[in-house]
Amino acid sequence: MKIAFIGQDIPTLLPTLLTDLLFAGKESNAVVTVQEPNPAMAELLQDYGRVLFAKAGLGGSFSAFADRSEALSGASCVIYAGDCQPGSRFAMDRSALESDQEEDPGLTGQARVNGGIGGLLHALRAGQEVLQLCAVMKQVCPDALVVNLGQPVARTTAVFLQQGFRTLGLGRTPLKGANGLDTMLRRLKLKPDTVRATVVGLPGFAFLTALEKKKTGENLLPRLLKAAENGELGELSKRWAAWWDALPAGDVTDHAEFLPEQPDFIPEERPEFGESIERRKERILWMNTVRQQGVDAGEGAMAQLLLLSKAPPIRPMQLALSVLRGERCTLPAVTHENRGELPQLPENALVETDLTLSGGTILPHGFSVPPALADILTEVDGANRLAARAACGDRAALREYVETDPALDGLDRLYCLDVVNALIGLHRDVLNLFDD
Repeated sequence: MKIAFIGQDIPTLLPTLLTDLLFAGKESNAVVTVQEPNPAMAELLQDYGRVLFAKAGLGGSFSAFADRSEALSGASCVIYAGDCQPGSRFAMDRSALESDQEEDPGLTGQARVNGGIGGLLHALRAGQEVLQLCAVMKQVCPDALVVNLGQPVARTTAVFLQQGFRTLGLGRTPLKGANGLDTMLRRLKLKPDTVRATVVGLPGFAFLTALEKKKTGENLLPRLLKAAENGELGELSKRWAAWWDALPAGDVTDHAEFLPEQPDFIPEERPEFGESIERRKERILWMNTVRQQGVDAGEGAMAQLLLLSKAPPIRPMQLALSVLRGERCTLPAVTHENRGELPQLPENALVETDLTLSGGTILPHGFSVPPALADILTEVDGANRLAARAACGDRAALREYVETDPALDGLDRLYCLDVVNALIGLHRDVLNLFDD
């Protein structure tokens, strides 16, 4: 089994990727490669990976390559965690959408990561990165499974699928955070293993639609809906629970980005993209400690524990191994094509739900959601797939996105299209699909 890691966020994920592969998954004789164009970083990652392979004692190899084709050649799985200069490009979008007139704030509220005008431009830029990767994969690993972590996850996953690759995605989990399932359960003083929870929707737009005790079958959702009605879960949860009879799960900032500008919500001026400079320095220090001292004891063991403690909660290697091995299992919050998972949505919708696998095949659950929630999910999914088509060069899809995206409701759509075209020109150095 050969697994290739591609993208600038891979170094952050590497500790959990290798731990899940070698120590939890106990995969023997795995061939793992990573693309890293920076020679010093490539040497660090290679030495770190080889220490973990030696510790596991299962055979196999770990190598870092500057050349993408070498890293990908013959891969049975590609784990992708890339983007196109997300922080600096977001700042360019925001600056262009602002107005210098005090009485006219411009379209600053459309400076977003996932939806609206900013989310479209993000998808176009990220899509270019995915298309370049797919062009190489078609030559050297055309049958590879893709586990995609590239933001915006629904849209980049759709680009991979349009290019013919079997793809599953992982976004920011709806199980963690201020409005995550874990926080809601703590509010009810319940442990996760004592309840059955249904969290379904789209990447960054998932909702808790059912919650009951395993032993008694007691329906717990009304208690949380009542708390939302009383304003105890925040104004956004209160509003959306009244609209859709379900609770947003995960970061409500993500949910709000797919909707028209919300009262009492201001988009982030500087959203996080990857690790901070301070965190990066810490990670390099700890990786160097592991590289020099190993992981058996002392400072090396502590450094490895610190690396694991700072890693994001998503587990792409667990997902990849489950699919490649044909295991029967259920994994939380996976992005995949609908195919009956949520029958109220189109078959080719990109949904985020628990994923049940058997023999490498996805077994649909047939989840049901309140009708009003199904309607908004369908609208947001339509915008996601139109953005992905636009990223592949479809000018008609670009126009249709601006005409139909629910995040643009209440705005002059023709003016928004002019703004989008101007932003495409602003990013022409990395975005040349629409040179005409």
